[in-house]
Amino acid sequence: MRDHESALQKAVVAALKADPALSALIQERVYDQAPEGALCPYLALGRCESRPLAADGGGVEQRLTLTGVSRFAGSEEAKAMAAAVRACLHETTLEADGVRTATLRATFADVFRAGDGRRTYAVVRLRAVTEEI
Repeated sequence: MRDHESALQKAVVAALKADPALSALIQERVYDQAPEGALCPYLALGRCESRPLAADGGGVEQRLTLTGVSRFAGSEEAKAMAAAVRACLHETTLEADGVRTATLRATFADVFRAGDGRRTYAVVRLRAVTEEI
């Protein structure tokens, strides 16, 4: 059985980095773990939940959380990141390492200020069903 979680992450990161609208906002700052002192705005991959599906082709249902971080005064930049992520990934077919998305949907978005008021976050949750090619 293939590593569906790593394949989905690899495909999502590649799609996000290649998207012109998102690149206009964050260049290619998409991280698994943001480095100390990372320039804002950026996207970081977060929690990934997965469970196998009883289906032909070894399907796996996954839920992946992406978090955008902005230091822009106001929520405009964070909202733009959430919208760009959704436009880039919602109902798109992605492939990597012998795995492809059978379905990929942006199921949730939330934009909110950090407690210190210096950052605004955009959280986007994805639901994917992946299968072996």
